[in-house]
Amino acid sequence: MSNETEDQMEASSSESEDEEMDEGDEGSNADDETPKTYLPGQPLKEDEHLVCDQSAYVMLHQAQTGAPCLSFDIITDNLGNDRQEFPMTAYLVAGTQASSAHLNNVLVIKMSNLHPTSKEEEESEDEDDEDEEEDEEKKAQMTFSFIKHQGCVNRIRAVDDPTLLERYNLEQVTNPAKPIYSFNGHQQEGYGLDWCPTDIGVLATGDCRRDIHIWKPNQAGTWDVDQRPLVGHTDSVEDIQWSPNERIWDTRAAPQKACMLTAENAHQSDINLTGGTPVGTFKHHTAPVTSVQWHHSEPSVVASAGEDNQVALWDLAVERDDDENLPPQLLFIHQGQTDIKELHWHKQIPGVIITTANTGFNIFKTISV
Repeated sequence: MSNETEDQMEASSSESEDEEMDEGDEGSNADDETPKTYLPGQPLKEDEHLVCDQSAYVMLHQAQTGAPCLSFDIITDNLGNDRQEFPMTAYLVAGTQASSAHLNNVLVIKMSNLHPTSKEEEESEDEDDEDEEEDEEKKAQMTFSFIKHQGCVNRIRAVDDPTLLERYNLEQVTNPAKPIYSFNGHQQEGYGLDWCPTDIGVLATGDCRRDIHIWKPNQAGTWDVDQRPLVGHTDSVEDIQWSPNERIWDTRAAPQKACMLTAENAHQSDINLTGGTPVGTFKHHTAPVTSVQWHHSEPSVVASAGEDNQVALWDLAVERDDDENLPPQLLFIHQGQTDIKELHWHKQIPGVIITTANTGFNIFKTISV
């Protein structure tokens, strides 16, 4: 990120910025050679390069925000559920990792005018001009506003509460954005953050020291945070997720007695994230997995992303076949980003996935899901 861009972001912290998002067209095959399917890990010859197969996507758009974002969340909107019609719109909240602490921001993002990007063959050269005008009208747009944030944003989550969002929007008319409440009890930075799905306003945060703190809303409109952390971990807490019906930590108990279940020597290496019971083991990613999320309405479909620059879509309902070179459960491999940090399925737009990486955002829908 250049100094020029950083200065522009800092100066525009209370304004909105419009950017054009790129369609995921990475080029075309040279000459008339028949394209070959590339499998991750295969070596490329000096004269070979990867080309995106647009026919495998219903929609694929790319966007950049200047400084990369380690984490984001999808904001629930009032545009309806199970949306199928184009152009599409999505709202996000994200946090930056800028080169200097004072240049970081929380970004509220609107991705709009998202059209299908699969290309069909040209029927006539006479239609070129008309097609160019149509392509210009179909360019995806990204609008975002800045909220200044001191330091890198490791993890961010949105609140799905219309009342809170309405109050926040009204306050922005007369007052610049400021945190409603800040907690300085963590001794180190952290990556674990999750809102409780069954008790509105309750929040859990974890840090790299091993501590977990529970935030509970009070009548004053802020939070009460127990300075005593939940006791149980011996090292960094990388991720946190609430369970709607099962408890590993019973947050109703005193912190030193809240840990209900532990497993010693359960893993032989670092765990970057977690969230459920093992239902299968698949060897595909060649570098640490950084994000995993189940599809919200297809119980057998899951997406995974990692530092090997891949997003993999899986269907665990497919039967295992030991004779296959690739697991038959592997539906789709998405590439084109570097060092992918986090992915989310859009719960209101079936099949749409959004990912963030060091090289920016991708929003796409494949023909597989």
